[in-house]
Amino acid sequence: MMKVAVISDIHANRHAFEAVLEAVANSDASELWCLGDLVGYGAEPDSCVELARNHAAVCLAGNHDLAVVGELPLDEFSRGASLAAQWTVEVMRQDNLAFLASLRPEGQEGTIGLYHASPRDPVWEYVLSALLAELCLDSQAQRIGLIGHSHVALSFVREEGALTTGEPRRAGTQLDISSGEWLLNPGSVGQPRDGDPRASWLMLDLDEMSVSFMRTEYDVAGAAGAIRAARLPDSLAERLEYGQ
Repeated sequence: MMKVAVISDIHANRHAFEAVLEAVANSDASELWCLGDLVGYGAEPDSCVELARNHAAVCLAGNHDLAVVGELPLDEFSRGASLAAQWTVEVMRQDNLAFLASLRPEGQEGTIGLYHASPRDPVWEYVLSALLAELCLDSQAQRIGLIGHSHVALSFVREEGALTTGEPRRAGTQLDISSGEWLLNPGSVGQPRDGDPRASWLMLDLDEMSVSFMRTEYDVAGAAGAIRAARLPDSLAERLEYGQ
């Protein structure tokens, strides 16, 4: 039986990443796929890159990863994100920077499309509406696509002859994806933005063609403390507690 744990947007939050890895290890997932943004915002980039190198069978590059390796200009980011990226460049080990530089923002595993942001724009597009999802499904070659970037767990579906519909997904939601075209977002491990501070991920069952949305508790105070100790903007620590 092939089950895949799908994660995205770790953002150098080691505490959240380790908690999710423990949950995945205790599940029946056979692989871990990461949709990008291992670094950015958080204070433990080397640890998170090493965890991904050791545990992820597939890993994409996110926009923050691309910024850290010099492929995106920092003036395209918010002030907090830009400061975190500059700090990350200064502290990261060269071998981990080289790993980030080897990644790309899109890929495919079997019949599943993988995109950090969207099928139309794998780096930057936030797919948060049914209209944008409809346009993405028009350009997606695969029936099922996995996307990250928005930090919100959600799903969009287009059944034959119907318009695309979608909504945010809470912990425990299970969906049958055996028919229709789909975009699935696991939410963010390291900086959720849907009001639930728990680390967010999903379980994809490729035999049953179903998906389950998961949340995992982690040491939010520890992650916030690491951000403050690194003298990164305090707002990056505060938002973790509120899931924003």
